[in-house]
Amino acid sequence: MSTMKALVYHGPEKISLDDVPMPKIIEPDDAIVKVTLSTICGTDIHIWHGGMPEVQPPRILGHEFCGEVVEVGPAVRNVKVGDRVAVSCVTQCGECFYCRRGSNYAHCTTGSWIFGYMIDGCQAEYVRVPHANLGCHKIPEGLTEDDVLLVGDILSTGYFGAENAEIEPGDTVAVMGSGPVGMCAMMAARLWGPARIIAVDMNQQRLDFAVKQGYADMALNSAEVNVPEAIRDLTDGRGADRTIEAVGVKGTFDLALEAVRPCGNVSIIGVFEQPQEIPMNKMWIKNIKISMGLVNANRIPELINLIQAGKINAKPLYTHRKPLNDLLEGYDVFGNKKDNVIKWLITPYER
Repeated sequence: MSTMKALVYHGPEKISLDDVPMPKIIEPDDAIVKVTLSTICGTDIHIWHGGMPEVQPPRILGHEFCGEVVEVGPAVRNVKVGDRVAVSCVTQCGECFYCRRGSNYAHCTTGSWIFGYMIDGCQAEYVRVPHANLGCHKIPEGLTEDDVLLVGDILSTGYFGAENAEIEPGDTVAVMGSGPVGMCAMMAARLWGPARIIAVDMNQQRLDFAVKQGYADMALNSAEVNVPEAIRDLTDGRGADRTIEAVGVKGTFDLALEAVRPCGNVSIIGVFEQPQEIPMNKMWIKNIKISMGLVNANRIPELINLIQAGKINAKPLYTHRKPLNDLLEGYDVFGNKKDNVIKWLITPYER
């Protein structure tokens, strides 16, 4: 087979399921992975609508996936042909200044690539994985692709957001945004033993879902209540100890800043299309810590261990599942939040 099916971005509002060349080994530490399960992420929707103009068409989209290794370069030692793997959404060399100092891929000298963004992604039948020794993680016996699918991006993102928030036992944590990333942040926040996790969103169905699944202890609908005031009422007038922004828009950004107590922490993991303003004339005296960044994909082994131990279960997020053939429908449903969708899973192309 010289060609395969793939979802290709051709410019703002232009995506199509195309026949494209099969990926090939280019570097010695490359692997070729047959995609067995993938999904649509909010970043894919940003790209589709032209919100990330740095993405150059034509680009195969997608960055969250599992698969089977079908070919490896001569320098690949951590996985072999036939292995089932969960794959990091980003690549990193592991050897440069930034990788060795824990900055992960964001400034990696030779491997700072994000699938479906800087290099071709996984919404395809096959994908080339650069730096496969660090990017491919074997799926342990007893776990399925469903169990670990999200470790490559949004579970790692949620964990990163909770870790940066520096949650302490007994804290009140408010997560601004109850989409898939926000709910992953809630799952991760639970690991640090907060007394209360508050889900915040304008979508009541998602708020109800987050509470029903036990991801959040309570919910606040920002279309119906003044969220910062409501949180202060719940915390003896102080505000949330930690807030996590998980959307990437002005509304949730402002709420995260306004709802945190003095000397609290704000952790930002949303992907922003527009610049935001911090009212320093009001905020400087609060003595808050603000952290931000893109996912730290080095926590994938720990997340797989937590899934094995039953400490994290993201599978309730999976509301829709269809083959690659129907992915244009998936972009419409997921991108426009139709049919109570939370996560749209993509199974292999059916010929």
